[in-house]
Amino acid sequence: MSAVQENGTGTAAAVAGASDADSASAAASGAGSGAGSAAAGTAPGYRAGRTLPLRVEALRQWRRRRTLMMGGVLAALPFVMIIAFAVGGGPDNGAAGTNGRISLIDSATASGANFAVTCLFVSAGFLLVVPVALFCGDTVASEAGWSSLRYLLASPVPRARLLWSKLVVALGFSLAAIVLLPAVALAAGTAAYGWGPLKLPTGGVLPAGDALPRLALAVVFVFVSQLVTAGLAFWLSTRTDAPLGAVGGAVGLTIVGNVLDAVTALGSWREFLPAHWQFAWADALQPQLEWGGMIKGSVLSVSYAVVLFALAFRGFARKDIVS
Repeated sequence: MSAVQENGTGTAAAVAGASDADSASAAASGAGSGAGSAAAGTAPGYRAGRTLPLRVEALRQWRRRRTLMMGGVLAALPFVMIIAFAVGGGPDNGAAGTNGRISLIDSATASGANFAVTCLFVSAGFLLVVPVALFCGDTVASEAGWSSLRYLLASPVPRARLLWSKLVVALGFSLAAIVLLPAVALAAGTAAYGWGPLKLPTGGVLPAGDALPRLALAVVFVFVSQLVTAGLAFWLSTRTDAPLGAVGGAVGLTIVGNVLDAVTALGSWREFLPAHWQFAWADALQPQLEWGGMIKGSVLSVSYAVVLFALAFRGFARKDIVS
């Protein structure tokens, strides 16, 4: 009991009425929440801001098998599409389709820039949702599933510091995944179809020098629009010990948002759905850059994400960690 009293009176009171099996869990939980300040006063050289450094967390996440597998899938997609175009004969290189209009798919093989935009278009709606949900939803729940979360907190790592480190690393890996796909597609498309201007579905072309900044802007907006999925997955990750539940819940609710956006009977209410603006990045690929849709989508996405991140930090600060 004396060892528990060193962690704070709150933990000692909790342990006094608990069984022997619950005592260890309550002590570890108290070490993570209230004992950090006591340890900071007794342990020489202790700095809360230096616990769980970002480089350590990033290295841990980088070495995980699911990170390497997800990176391999995203990097392989452009080559799969190149093979599909070669086997199927490819689109008409910018010629009008059967309805007289040119789509992104029709001009996919016009240049490396067109191919990169096509890959971004076919993957932004669902494929890029998966790595964001995976990196943000698996980060805290996996520690609980491995029964290592309470030991991290007993190190002692402050709860806010633990969440902050994991969130920053998860968002960093999510951004890397979103950037990886169009970057590989641009390199592979340039090798397969050559370097040239970006042919626009609305008519006209963008010079290659102007197309690259526009493509970068589109990628940035895709990342910002995925912050809602990131916030939802991260919040669920702090509420459950099952990583699959957090990841699957975030992906499932994102799909529900896409379905609701397709219900035209909702009218203007659809504008409050993040899915309604997920393809607003196409405005960056117009002859005249259009900001309206991207600004509205970014504001909505960031607003939802801030609320979800705040709920995650608030709930985790009060949660009894027993796993």
